[in-house]
Amino acid sequence: MKKLLALFLLFPMLFFAQKKEVVQDSTDYDYIIIEGDSIARSSIDLEEVMLLNKLSFESYAENKEYLILRRKTIKVYPYAKLAAERLQTMQERMDAIQRKSLKRKYARRVQRYIEEEFSDELKKLTRTEGQILVKLIHRQTGTTTFDLIKELRSGWRAFWFNSTASLFNISLKREFDPENVKEDYYIEDILQRNFQNGVLEPQEPAVYFNFYELTDKWSSTKN
Repeated sequence: MKKLLALFLLFPMLFFAQKKEVVQDSTDYDYIIIEGDSIARSSIDLEEVMLLNKLSFESYAENKEYLILRRKTIKVYPYAKLAAERLQTMQERMDAIQRKSLKRKYARRVQRYIEEEFSDELKKLTRTEGQILVKLIHRQTGTTTFDLIKELRSGWRAFWFNSTASLFNISLKREFDPENVKEDYYIEDILQRNFQNGVLEPQEPAVYFNFYELTDKWSSTKN
């Protein structure tokens, strides 16, 4: 029995030794050779991980507001991500079209496609969810919803004004501003935490800022 136990304890070491080998060259530096990789490395590359502070709230009410905001942000982020993807595809294809008539025809086709894809879901959004969506669209595209409509009204006007009437009473000009708006900072915090735990699929934002600096700022403001 003792021999069998010793064998089980030794097995992981033997398995790991088959996967990684440490060698030393004439310069006295250690190199790591990994099975399946023909290039010796002096280090192993690891994926970057953002370290997030534990959140603290001044009151139960603030904690409750954060939880509500988290639920709504997780709900609407996929729509903002999809809008950014569709916008990029649309712009790339329209840039390749020379004739204005063909551009208008293509824009109308995109409009119908988007409406069929998720307009029914957008109609179900509450006012606050719609406002968060507007902010996130600015985060993902770098352009406000108002300017998107103004620029691409041939293809998006009906989508935003006809299919999402619930958005009429919110500001389509709102930008995502986590540096000056605490709720926007919380939205960013929610996104980062849910990117890490796999609940949301990350997408490179068009609006850039230093999240750690934001955390320091809002922490010091609270203190």
